[in-house]
Amino acid sequence: MYKPLIAAALIAGLGVTASGQAPAAPPRPPSQAEPTQVRPDPQMPPIIFRSEVNYVEVDAVVRDSQGRFVRDLRRDEIQILENGTRQEVATFSLVDIPVARAERPLFTERQPEPDVRSNVGMHDGRVYLLFLDDIHTSALRSPQVRRAVRQFIERNLGANDVAAVVHASGRQDAGQEFTSNKRLLTEAADKFVGRRLRSVTLERIDEYRRMQASREEITSVKDPLAFERAYNARSLLESISNIATLLEGVSGRRKALVMFSEGIDYDISDFMGQGDALTVMNLTRDAISAATRANVSVYAIDPRGLSTYADDTMELSPPIDSDPQLKLGMTGIMDENRVAQESLRTLAEQTGGFASLNSNDFAPAFDRIVDLNSTYYVLGYYPTNDKRDGSFRKIEVRVTRPGVDVVARKGYVAPRGKAKVKKDGLQAKAGTSQALLDALNSPLQTGGLALTAFAAPFKGPAPHAAVAIVMQTAPTAGLAFTRKDGKYTNRIEISAIAVDPQGKVKGGTRDTVELGLRPETHQRVEQAGFRIQSRLEVPPGRYQLRIAVREAGGKVGSVFQDLVVPDFAKEPIAMSGLVVTSALAGTVPTAGEVAEIKGMLPAPPTAARTFSSRDQLAVLAEVYDNQTAQAHKVDIAATLRASDGRVAFSTSETRDSSELAGRAGGYGYTTVIPLQSVTPGLYVLRVQATSTLGQKSAAREILVRVVQQ
Repeated sequence: MYKPLIAAALIAGLGVTASGQAPAAPPRPPSQAEPTQVRPDPQMPPIIFRSEVNYVEVDAVVRDSQGRFVRDLRRDEIQILENGTRQEVATFSLVDIPVARAERPLFTERQPEPDVRSNVGMHDGRVYLLFLDDIHTSALRSPQVRRAVRQFIERNLGANDVAAVVHASGRQDAGQEFTSNKRLLTEAADKFVGRRLRSVTLERIDEYRRMQASREEITSVKDPLAFERAYNARSLLESISNIATLLEGVSGRRKALVMFSEGIDYDISDFMGQGDALTVMNLTRDAISAATRANVSVYAIDPRGLSTYADDTMELSPPIDSDPQLKLGMTGIMDENRVAQESLRTLAEQTGGFASLNSNDFAPAFDRIVDLNSTYYVLGYYPTNDKRDGSFRKIEVRVTRPGVDVVARKGYVAPRGKAKVKKDGLQAKAGTSQALLDALNSPLQTGGLALTAFAAPFKGPAPHAAVAIVMQTAPTAGLAFTRKDGKYTNRIEISAIAVDPQGKVKGGTRDTVELGLRPETHQRVEQAGFRIQSRLEVPPGRYQLRIAVREAGGKVGSVFQDLVVPDFAKEPIAMSGLVVTSALAGTVPTAGEVAEIKGMLPAPPTAARTFSSRDQLAVLAEVYDNQTAQAHKVDIAATLRASDGRVAFSTSETRDSSELAGRAGGYGYTTVIPLQSVTPGLYVLRVQATSTLGQKSAAREILVRVVQQ
């Protein structure tokens, strides 16, 4: 069973498949002394996924005496010491990430969501985990948290970034796996509901009054909810440990865990009064240890802002007459706040992050998070001390260049005990290779094989839908062909699974393609890439579609796409996904077919969304008409609208319900759009179907770009 990131808030079996093989190591350093540049070298994917870790990664910020970031540091100017012992620098890269803004049409408020996903350039963005601590946030402050998270997503998340939303309670109905889709992230954040327990002081006051009424001797007053508070603290800390462990396999990038929380309301310094204080303290250390091993920095955001304690102090009236040492008043409430904020400060500072406390303006903290995760050096090494003794290892990063300062985390905690055998993360089709299983289980896309893919749902055998999948390798993918008997041979393995929000695999497929290409076909693959068609069947619902491809040379690439599959039989009128191709796309060598769209277009469908002005588009959609009781017509229109709102192309046609012979069914719709007279730029292609019966309608939109060639 596949284990999603969201489930990591609940479980320790973290979506990594069993493997008896040796751990995959990061790429060995290049021979040159200069650092690997992330942006200028898109072919070198610095984000990789490792199944097992015997490797330490630390990021460093190097500034000159004027506070400016030093961008020209060389490998031979860096030294790493672990507990005073010099380590060999195995990897050395400069990460310099701009904040990319998504280009959007000017004529519409709503940005059409891309219908294709690619792992090309996928490592060019930041990695955020938006961790919403519903366990330790008051229900009254739920709106503040939702607004703050929405603010971060809308203003600070770049188009090149990926983020996930996880609720500390492990709510699988409210989380979101890693995506760049701001709508899905916002929808997940908007489901946040805090459920923090009532104030410790107020609960103790109630207990004090009960003891008074029963004439008990009062020397101390316990918190009646102490056991539940300890359980909540343990749950939160274990969630952080589990998530960090899942992200431990992702290297080459700093990972930011942005934690929205009011802090743990359990005083771990009170060993006499709190029975689980030692346990919670140890779990705090474990969470910090897991985060430092995974190079995950915690950034804690306290939604209370400049708290006046008004929510709790209103319940202090009337005051009670008690021993001041019992702290059954304002002093107790202030102590609670101090303890909670100290927990946030500890988690953040000990993992290389920071805590934003006592501020109603989150914008400066959000900007600082982006800045800290944008420009830095990534350094990696294999420790000379490989003992799994759970000890703290001090890290010291030195720069030999005079006049510069370096800031890096101070250390990590070594793993303890024997390395755990990984459990199966998912059930896949028989014969699926370990490399594809690892790619499907990785929390992020893998970019070893440059790949673009799109998926379009169609009506399938009831109650399922058929999802057409088109995968296309980039011309620069570098497929490793073998020359044999005058042909170029390769073996392509493809696996795709649809995972629902609860982490259950609802559909999957596995295919292999044996390539034996003539020289002229091989040349076309080198120039235009290679295309593969596949399909799977799933019931209606929301999914993350995970597609992985492996070629015989060992390169593996994966693409994760958010997919909504409608219930095509439910609405009066519904529409499939849009499928497009072009005249030039027909020159790309293609394998496989999808029965639902076979022969409907003049060429196989393409995953490309950029087209030459010398080309022409062909568009396919199916319109499903479930209004069978009365005769009617359905108007289907296609428009190509420029960013400024200008209509570059439009066409329409009318279909009659008599075509369906009284049965619920579909109208196959195709149209051709010449691009010769279309000005280069960004366009919205829209197909809309409207029934004359009640004016019910359905529509689909995709973004395409026309370039001058």
